[in-house]
Formats: sequence, C-alpha cells, structure tokens
Amino acid sequence: MREHILKLAGYFLGQWILKSNFTKAATTIDEQIDRLLSRGMIIDDHASACFYLQHLNYYRLGAYWLPFEEDHGTHTLRQGTRFSDVLNLYIFDRELRLIVLDAIERIEVSVRSHWAFHLSHQHGPHAHLNSSLFDTRYWRKNLEKLSTEVRRSDEVFIHHHLETYLEELPPAWAVCEVMTLGMLSRWYDSLKPYQTRRAIAATYGVDEQVLQSWLHHLSLVRNVCAHHSRLWNREFTITPNLPRTKPLHLAAEFIGGSRSIYNTLVILLHGMDIVAGSHHWRSRLKTLIAKHDVPTIAMGFPDAWKERAIWQEAEE
Repeated sequence: MREHILKLAGYFLGQWILKSNFTKAATTIDEQIDRLLSRGMIIDDHASACFYLQHLNYYRLGAYWLPFEEDHGTHTLRQGTRFSDVLNLYIFDRELRLIVLDAIERIEVSVRSHWAFHLSHQHGPHAHLNSSLFDTRYWRKNLEKLSTEVRRSDEVFIHHHLETYLEELPPAWAVCEVMTLGMLSRWYDSLKPYQTRRAIAATYGVDEQVLQSWLHHLSLVRNVCAHHSRLWNREFTITPNLPRTKPLHLAAEFIGGSRSIYNTLVILLHGMDIVAGSHHWRSRLKTLIAKHDVPTIAMGFPDAWKERAIWQEAEE
C-alpha cells in the first residue's frame, strides 16, 4: 500500500512539474489576420475575414482550418488554402447541426409519445410512479429529475394537473412533454417489462436494446448541436448499437466500428422515414452536402454512399 501511494505521489508531482503558467497574450483581429497569412492562408477579402473573426472567434474557427493543415506542429496550411474554404466548412457544420436537430426533435417527440402510450395502456396512467416497473437502482433518481422538470415547467397543462389532482406527478402522456431526450433515454433504459419495451421499439422496427442505445447516442448528438459544437468530423465516445438482422434491409447500411456522424445520419434517415412520412429530410441533407462540397470521408461516409438504398428518394 505504501509503495502504491508513493507511486501515485510521484505521478502527480511529475504532472505538476510538467505544467507551466499560460503566457500567451490576447491578439487583435489584425494580428490574427497576420498570423493566418504567415501560415499560408489566402485571404481574398480582408474586410470579410475581419468580420467573421470578430463574430465567430479565432479559436472557434481554428477547428475548421485544422483539416487544411499540412504540418500541425507549425500550423502550416496546405498550399492554396483560402479563408473562404474554412468559412464554407464552418457554415456547412452550422447548417448540418440545424438539420440534425430538426430530425432528432421529430424522433424524440415520437418516442415520447409511444413511451407514454404503451406505459399508460399496459400499466396505468401513473405507471412512472410505480417503482416495481423500473430498475430500482435508477428509478428514484429519474423520478427526482422528472419532478424537478415538472416544478420548473410553466406549461398550463402541467399546472392544471398539479392543482387539480392528488397524484405526485401528472400522468405519463402529460409528464413526457417536459422530458429531455436524455431523461427519456434513462426512463426507457430502466423500464423492466420486456413486452412494453418491445412494443415501443417495434414502431421503429428495431430491437429494444438497439432503440435504447440509439436514444442514448442521439441525446449526446443533440447536446453537441444545442451547444453549437463541431459536428461534421467529430468522433463520438458513445456510439449506437447496430442492428444485426432486424430490420434486415437496415443492418447493411451502417459502417461497423465507426465513431463518425455517418451512422448517426443513417439512424436519422431511418427514423424520419417512419415519423415524418413524406417529409423530404433526405433530400435536404443531400442538397446540403452537395452545396458545400465537403469531404465526406471525414464524416465516415463510405465510397459510393449515394448508391446505397438508405440514400434513395422514395417514389411519390
């Protein structure tokens, strides 16, 4: 034990010795322009570059010229790199986040609806108050967080239920409307009756464990989008389970082992086909990619991705 403590102490001392005070000074917009020029960036419109550096932040844009670097050690850019190329990538990522949020919202609302419907029809309107239906390790914490959201809500229907009825919380079909996607994921994860879990997942044609992993993954993606973080070439730490055989046509559409956004987009394409019917989300996504001509390989797209069945437009 003493030897272990000494090793730990030595490790943390070493980490402290390696650290130093931050000595970099803040730079002006003109200094930022000069730095970019010295690294090989072509700036065709000085005034436009100043404008975007003022409003988007040099440090934020840095994530988007990183793929253009020839040498990361010196931050030298590849010959021919233009500020407009970096800005195009940034705008694409912003628009991608918006279109992804649109799809996640529709799928989230759908799963909420089916969670409430099957839970209340099979176990009663206030099934979420019944601890026996959920994993007791998580039920109390989930209930506390849900209660907090109910108390914070200014929705008229929430206040009506709380002021009119004796139950601690409104029924499932009302309370689901104040759930975040992360909360919905945790409530579904802790739900014990297999038939109920399966009935909810059946709407989306997948196994209940696959649906659970999708909800968990999409809650992370939603948070990335909602906080305006980089999405297009991000590698996710929480990846979705891939369907093996159910549905058969979908299993082949995913890229095994990928941590990129491609598998997320396949989930959203499949989900939007179910929850939005004739909605042209697929067309919007393909148009966005074509408009900005971004390198899809950095997003985990396979070769000839446009030929895959999941990307084909449904006949009207």
